Amino acid sequence: MKTAVITGGAGFLGSHLCDRLLKEGMRVVCIDNLITGDLENISHLFGNDNFLFIKHDVTNFIHVPGKVDYILHFASPASPIDYLQLPIQTLKVGSLGTHKALGLAKEKNAVFLLASTSEVYGDPLEHPQSEDYWGNVNPVGPRGVYDEAKRFAESLTMAYHRYHGVQTRIVRIFNTFGPRMRLKDGRALPAFISQALKNEPITIFGDGNQTRSFCYVDDLIEGIYRLLISEEVLPVNIGNPEEISIKKFAEEIIELTGSKSQIEFYPLPEDDPKVRQPDISKAMKVLNWQPKFSRREGILKTLEYFRNKLQVE
Repeated sequence: MKTAVITGGAGFLGSHLCDRLLKEGMRVVCIDNLITGDLENISHLFGNDNFLFIKHDVTNFIHVPGKVDYILHFASPASPIDYLQLPIQTLKVGSLGTHKALGLAKEKNAVFLLASTSEVYGDPLEHPQSEDYWGNVNPVGPRGVYDEAKRFAESLTMAYHRYHGVQTRIVRIFNTFGPRMRLKDGRALPAFISQALKNEPITIFGDGNQTRSFCYVDDLIEGIYRLLISEEVLPVNIGNPEEISIKKFAEEIIELTGSKSQIEFYPLPEDDPKVRQPDISKAMKVLNWQPKFSRREGILKTLEYFRNKLQVE
């Protein structure tokens, strides 16, 4: 039986990865310091003999006894509200945390997969964004702590591949949504859905003409799994190229929830990307992957989770 270590495994994406790799017949070690992760995301796995949870900060030395085949480094605050409140932790987990996780991969001769992000492209001057675009990032802006942490993590990953021969994979994740997202994580989709379900004003920052491309979580996890078991070393975009303006997206949420919410506009935060759309031709070619769920299908699947969460609050 193969063993996978998932850092940030109690987070939104990490917990879905735990589920998937267990389903693939692996033993899963989930490491999380719960700074933004939530035990509720993995509580259904605690009775599983092939699942182990370790509460640990991966910016410190990581010890996992026995054989390890895969390490998936997903530990990081990953939303604007997080990295504005936790700027130093965000930088540390992208640098020190990546270093420690790569050290474990080297020690165990394991495949290492880095969760990178479309934010490495910054406020892009190229549209859509392909993997060979180097990005337009402000290193000293408030978002720079996340963008540059991930860019550094990519560099470090490639250095370990080239210098130490570690088998590495890099996934650049575009806006992903689905069950287990935090309601108040500062991103458009959970904010809009929460506001719509409560019939509160939907808050748009800027004029709403900026675009995003939303990918349903099941599609993303499938792409990540295919990348993990592939031989592809250089970064691969995984996302849904179905682009939409934020204003149209808010209108779509109002329609799908049957909400009475009105839209309100506020100033755009500094360095907020104006466009975001993945070029997924590489994923289609190398991984034979493309998204199966439309944005509307994904939203309808996600609404039930949000309705249940809001009842609890």
